[in-house]
Amino acid sequence: MIPEDLRYTAEHEWVAGDGSGSVRVGITHFAQDALGDIVYVQLPDEGATVEAGESLGEIESTKSVSEIYAPVSGTVVARNADLGDTPELINSDPYGAGWLLEITPGGPAAVEGLLTAAAYRELTES
Repeated sequence: MIPEDLRYTAEHEWVAGDGSGSVRVGITHFAQDALGDIVYVQLPDEGATVEAGESLGEIESTKSVSEIYAPVSGTVVARNADLGDTPELINSDPYGAGWLLEITPGGPAAVEGLLTAAAYRELTES
């Protein structure tokens, strides 16, 4: 379950979009599967500035609490409001309804530097 049209981080976040506008961010199927049942998500407010590689929030599951890392630097322009009441959407649909937030990065180069689906697959299979 690694969609070919997305980019990935080694910390198991995915990015949809080429960086010319805002990009949508979530965690991968691999990450949600490792976490188990997700019960709470803490995300930055719209308008917040995030730095690539820095923590931008947390996901709490029945097993643990894990950091969410910004895959690109930029400004948060949207949050998935549905996760407040139904954080389990991340488990059931990590690449769709379970998206986390949208960030406007500095440009396409930020996204181009992320892992391709093939590179992420290699990372998770090793």
